Amino acid sequence: MKNEALRLFRVFHDLKLNKMAEKLEVSPSYLSEIEKGHREVSLKLIEKYAKVFETSPSAILAFSEKLGEDATGLKATIAKKIVGFLQNIEKYGAETK
Repeated sequence: MKNEALRLFRVFHDLKLNKMAEKLEVSPSYLSEIEKGHREVSLKLIEKYAKVFETSPSAILAFSEKLGEDATGLKATIAKKIVGFLQNIEKYGAETK
């Protein structure tokens, strides 16, 4: 679920894929492949994400772990609620454009 977590971080911060790729110093097509789950994301790239979003790599990884289908407990429930919220923001933003 790292791919979905990274995509949601980008969407929440209202960054287009091209702009995010520029900030990460990767190609837009490469970033798209990562966000779709077709490529594995490297720790180095997660560190770049963390810098862009002013957080820690461990926070990004912890958030992505809690998104897993088999995650349980309060933290997992909260993470799933946050994901739903972020997905609604994404949907609402697309509808208003």
